[in-house]
Amino acid sequence: MPHAAWLSLEVAVVMAILYPVVGFGVAYALSRPGFPFRRLLEAIVTLPLVFPPVAIGFFLLMLLGRGNVLGAALYRHVGFELVFSVWGVLLAAFISGLPLVVKPILSAIESGSEELIEASYTLGRGKWVTVFRVLIPSIRRSIIAGVTLGIGRSLGEVGITLMLGGNIVGKTETLSLAIYNSVLDGDFPRAARISLFLGGASIAVFTVSRWMGEK
Repeated sequence: MPHAAWLSLEVAVVMAILYPVVGFGVAYALSRPGFPFRRLLEAIVTLPLVFPPVAIGFFLLMLLGRGNVLGAALYRHVGFELVFSVWGVLLAAFISGLPLVVKPILSAIESGSEELIEASYTLGRGKWVTVFRVLIPSIRRSIIAGVTLGIGRSLGEVGITLMLGGNIVGKTETLSLAIYNSVLDGDFPRAARISLFLGGASIAVFTVSRWMGEK
């Protein structure tokens, strides 16, 4: 369990860094009607919400495995192997939680922030000044809420992680997979302890994010 706890903490920290940047960037792109391939990007982002996680993991395994097209190219030219590694766990967590980050931010941008953007342009502010000084501060609570939901979802991810991470005990086993493995082994007390620990951690993340939003 100690390694699984540290790996889950690593996942949470990495997602806390990636989600605000990527989540806002994707949401902002989707809010621009003239953005190229907007519908395709929206479909890709929404896919984890409507498609079985195990199936997504399987397709990614077929794409990124060393014996397949992209995975073979990465390993041959860079020496990088994503499948059955911590990188695979991080990718699985990122994919599973990203839709829950993007949706609240996109909704916030589309529900009133356009007026602030237009007002900023009217006052002579440039595009990037408007984004960083007007838009982001005005939707900061939605960003925090989205990131919190995304981290919570990533910590509970099992299906994609099983495919990409391989569920290797001591290497790619997260707390959620530790619960799964404990149940398979018939060790229900251990599964209960890990579940309580993971639940407490999730509540702590929610409490901190709520406090940051209020501040």
